[in-house]
Amino acid sequence: QVQLVESGGGLVQAGGSLRLSCAASGSIFSINAMGWYRQVPGKQRELVATIARRGTTNYADSVKGRFTISRDNAKNTVYLQMNSLKPEDTAVYYCNADIVRGIISKPTPYWGQGTQVTVSS
Repeated sequence: QVQLVESGGGLVQAGGSLRLSCAASGSIFSINAMGWYRQVPGKQRELVATIARRGTTNYADSVKGRFTISRDNAKNTVYLQMNSLKPEDTAVYYCNADIVRGIISKPTPYWGQGTQVTVSS
């Protein structure tokens, strides 16, 4: 069994900062890509940022220069530092990880339960 547990969401004023964390636990052999996605009611979940195991990152244009994704492979944890937050960043943020559970297993995507981020104007 594998779990992804997110933390760090909350309410912040525009221009403020938040740091999200997501820790993976359970039967894990290795983790490939990890990432953050977000979703608002009535819209599709969208990519925010991803990070490969060796650190290559990818960002949505809307967050470039404001958000930074990082990971600690020893802790099976991914972070999202969010600065200069805007009201349009308000959403439920989900972490995602491609997890390999055994030496001959293929990577399987797992999702966290989501954490609410609300940015007030």
